Amino acid sequence: MTSALPPALPQVLPDNDALREVLHNEVHARPPARIRLPALVVYVAVLNEGVSREDEWAHLRALPGQQDLPLQALSGNFVRLRFANHTLKWERHTEFSRYSIVQALPDEALADSHHGDGSGHEAALMRSLAVDAGWLAGLPGKTVAAIMMAMVHGDVDDTAAMRATAAPWFDGRDTLASLMGIRRSCAMTDFRLRDSGFERLLVISPTNTSEQRVGRISQRLLELETYRLMALRGLPVAKTLAPMLGDAEARLAEITARMENKDASDQELLDKLIALAATVERATATHLYRFTATQAYYALVEQRIEQLRETPIPGTQTVGEFVLRRVSPAMATVQATAQRLASLSQRIERASALLRTRVDIATESQNQMLLEKLTRGQELQLRLQSTVEGLSIAAISYYVVSLILYAGKAGKQAGLPIQPELVAGATVPFVLAAIWWGTRQLHKRLRDDGH
Repeated sequence: MTSALPPALPQVLPDNDALREVLHNEVHARPPARIRLPALVVYVAVLNEGVSREDEWAHLRALPGQQDLPLQALSGNFVRLRFANHTLKWERHTEFSRYSIVQALPDEALADSHHGDGSGHEAALMRSLAVDAGWLAGLPGKTVAAIMMAMVHGDVDDTAAMRATAAPWFDGRDTLASLMGIRRSCAMTDFRLRDSGFERLLVISPTNTSEQRVGRISQRLLELETYRLMALRGLPVAKTLAPMLGDAEARLAEITARMENKDASDQELLDKLIALAATVERATATHLYRFTATQAYYALVEQRIEQLRETPIPGTQTVGEFVLRRVSPAMATVQATAQRLASLSQRIERASALLRTRVDIATESQNQMLLEKLTRGQELQLRLQSTVEGLSIAAISYYVVSLILYAGKAGKQAGLPIQPELVAGATVPFVLAAIWWGTRQLHKRLRDDGH
């Protein structure tokens, strides 16, 4: 007998926004791994510019047993693959992708190598990787960070024992170290690249440290180093821009001085300002993202350092203090360059506004002179028009009087008792008055019509 299906729940909420589930599940997008000690974490971050998700998917499918990995599994920018003796985590970010491999710590990892340069130890460690070295070398992208982090149990209150544990891992070099968190785990590193391209970290935790906490410690330390390197990518850009900014500032000062002395034409200065503005705007468009990203990455570095809640070990500089002391000057340089670039753009804009004002004033002066010339021309035209009108009245009156004279002569020939010359002479004042009055009426009508 089959059991009845549970009744469907009634809808008690409005329809979901299209992004509700995606935004809600973002807090679960990249959960930290559960790491059982002792463990080795092999971490590689590569720049993914020009690398598609399909390229990374194809590379993940090259792993043993992953031929059927669907592309849809990578749609959330996070995948954790489980194997018999290790796990692999893939994450894709805006500028880089990172691969984290968690495996059991090889026995020879913390053993004394008996090699002064550690080359034999490094080679043995590469052979013990759970993932084929060729697969790592073939990761699509350019390496930006590569870390091997050994994580073991130990007594964090015994500084001498921790140093002895760390000595073979760091080839006897001096290390930075700090205690982290309330329950205290110890993180140690020397920030040096080995011949393999990896740098090394060592985490020593008490035996009662949970696997989840170990995973969180691992994630914070790896992110701290990745974001540190990504933040520093703005420093070479800032150094490259310094000569260009110096030259642009000198050119702007020269243009401003010539504007003040008025020893160059406005068109020449405008052409130079436009060329300078184009140079600065091109630099801004090209490098603004890098400067903005640097500030964002540095903020994440400071956040991760704060989350470590470090306690110093007497006689040893903490990891966070070392990072901030070494990275802060570079960040100040990047910030100063970004501000210098923005300030230069604003100064060019102000100089352009001043030049436009000067051009506008010169244009207004020219327009005023032209208007005065037009006014004088109109006055002359009015005078000429008045003269022409006077001559026109006289001419019209002459023709009218002539017609009256001819009419009088015709009447005299017809036998009328008139003197044509007397009649024509008598009508002259009346003709002049009539034509003058008619002209004035015509002018009045044109004015009333708006002409």
